[in-house]
Amino acid sequence: MPIYNAPVKDMTFVLNEMLDLSKYTSLPGYEDATPDMISAILEEGAKVCENELAPLNLSGDTEGCVRHSDGSVTTPKGFKEAYKTFTEAGWSGLTQDPKYGGQGLPHVLGFCMQEMMSSANMAFTMYPGLSAGAMASIALDASDELKQQYLPKMITGEWTGTMNLTEPHCGTDLGLLRTKAEPKDDGSFAVTGTKIFISAGEHDMAENIIHLVLARLPDAPKGVKGISLFIVPKYLVNEDGSLGAHNQMICGSIEEKMGIHANSTCTLNYDGATGYLVGTEHKGLRAMFTMMNHARTGVGVQGYAQSEVSYQNAAAYANDRIQGRALTGAKDPDKAADTLMVHPDIRRMLMNSKSFNEAARAASLWCALLIDLSEDAETEEERQWADDIVGLLTPVMKGVFTDRGYEYATSNQQVFGGHGYISEHGMGQYVRDARICQIYEGANGIQALDLVGRKLPANGGRGIQALFKLIGKFISGNKDNEKMADFTGPLSKALADLQASTMWLMQNGMANPDNAGAGSTPYMHMMGHVLLGFQWAQMAKISLDQLDAGTSDPTFYENKLITGRYYMKRRLPETAAQRAELEAGADEVMALDAASF
Repeated sequence: MPIYNAPVKDMTFVLNEMLDLSKYTSLPGYEDATPDMISAILEEGAKVCENELAPLNLSGDTEGCVRHSDGSVTTPKGFKEAYKTFTEAGWSGLTQDPKYGGQGLPHVLGFCMQEMMSSANMAFTMYPGLSAGAMASIALDASDELKQQYLPKMITGEWTGTMNLTEPHCGTDLGLLRTKAEPKDDGSFAVTGTKIFISAGEHDMAENIIHLVLARLPDAPKGVKGISLFIVPKYLVNEDGSLGAHNQMICGSIEEKMGIHANSTCTLNYDGATGYLVGTEHKGLRAMFTMMNHARTGVGVQGYAQSEVSYQNAAAYANDRIQGRALTGAKDPDKAADTLMVHPDIRRMLMNSKSFNEAARAASLWCALLIDLSEDAETEEERQWADDIVGLLTPVMKGVFTDRGYEYATSNQQVFGGHGYISEHGMGQYVRDARICQIYEGANGIQALDLVGRKLPANGGRGIQALFKLIGKFISGNKDNEKMADFTGPLSKALADLQASTMWLMQNGMANPDNAGAGSTPYMHMMGHVLLGFQWAQMAKISLDQLDAGTSDPTFYENKLITGRYYMKRRLPETAAQRAELEAGADEVMALDAASF
């Protein structure tokens, strides 16, 4: 059976030593985020994930969800009970607004919980995860009346939420959207249309499901400028807050998917269902993109979470399985063979994953802190700075972390050899579950285009300039520290590659947009490498300082340095190849006639 141990120690290292949350007590919720409080929350969250969610992961994948003739859906055995345990303990309201019953704790703690949940049981995590995104959109644009009506019970988990964008003919290109909303005399709207690929669209774990649906009003302009957003509850809500009649909608089918079988991915049919306008007519994308950005950072966490749990299982297997002898001679001559851990290629695969996981965790928690700063920092300048960097890095987190998450889930499966292909070990599930992360919430090619086409030039390039300045300042501040040379040297080279590629895009992308399109994915991965290398350089500085001070846990910090040096020497130099690929331009990409493919 697969194992999972929540990496609480590494999380507390990032929160307390790298980010030093004690410096941010002026931010709402941070006054309570003391080291002791952080440890207590993470330890309790780990228990839920390890003891309640992880044991249901493999069985949930095997059993899947079942749709009944009346359109209702039953989740796998144990899911309903686990969800009740999860919500009754208050986890669904961890970072939500206290005004509506949430605990108001920092996003950084929410990201930690999201990682642990995603590693333990990604399919389960999607139910409260979609709810969190829906709540973010409602909180941003809905009227006070709608907020009061829906947010409290969504925060408690009594009700869950979804996002309804995709239609059979309309995926990324929302301008093709056809679902319509007709005004009614009472101020509500009759919503009619079909939405597909709706995660958590129907299930038996909550008493109501609050769907956020994109639709067009009768007088809507064509294209994306004519889209409005509506709350369409599964059950109508009476004035006293009790549930009324079932709305005019039904789950038409559940998609048969490659993975995440325990999450019900539904086709939802709306037939004049009652809906309520969120925000302004024809301006629905603003609130929905708030939900999308929330979801995209969350999917980035899912990506490295699958790499983390698959790594844990692969490392345990490599330390236990005996197979062959070390190239340098037998390491355990009293046994018939040495463990897999003696083989360099096994270690290569494990170190690729380990060095990625730890840096991705640090980067994600830093971005979570920036989200809080962008909302609540004391000065407008600091809020803008944080928002610029978060906006720039959101597609990088989603695209790079999920590409790497899938790659490393696959290589961790490879560590098992033939046993990795056998279902009972669970490695195939991690690969299949990780694969969707590259596709949903905007396929990774779209993330790369968003990065080079929108995020990079936004506000005159303010975000990328801020990132360059931040990393450059760290490098220059440590250039005379010989102990840091293994980190500052490679980071400086990678940063130079990224800066040169940015200039190349500015000069050649506008002249021929295909150059930007052809180079967008290598550019995104280049920025991802620089982001992760920057995290390793910071972790190395802290580790060196701790060792110099005589820490009581030298092994932890020595292992950080070993893992970080691996990334800097073996992974970070990939930026040179990515730069060469980008600067090759679009000619060869676009040269072949379409009929010749």
